[in-house]
Amino acid sequence: MTTLLTLLSTLLWWVLYSSIFALFFSLIAWPLLRWAERSNVVFNRVYLACLLWTMAGMALVAGVAIHEGRVRPPYGALLASNALRGVLVVDMLVGALLLWRLIPRVDARRIRPTSACMAVAAVVAVAFGVATSLA
Repeated sequence: MTTLLTLLSTLLWWVLYSSIFALFFSLIAWPLLRWAERSNVVFNRVYLACLLWTMAGMALVAGVAIHEGRVRPPYGALLASNALRGVLVVDMLVGALLLWRLIPRVDARRIRPTSACMAVAAVVAVAFGVATSLA
């Protein structure tokens, strides 16, 4: 029973933190996509794409941390690992793919792949900037 409750609690926290980060990321990506596309984009679809991207990213990073056995601080060795670097590249590719496939403009056409890549790069740059300033 304890294992089931622990698993349920982990899933709830995973969804909660993913939705908080997705809101932050979508508030960065939405104005950038509006500017890059020179057209309105649908905010709730930007949020959905960022939510799926964040959930996938958190699962990938947690998988690497569990695989390497570094689930408790300090995380210096985890940050220096090649597996985490590879997962972060895969995470950015997943983010660009999700943004490109899920976000329509108001004229019902998809955003350009280059706009999706630029939005992902901006979100990752801001996230790394915030993370390094906090550390």
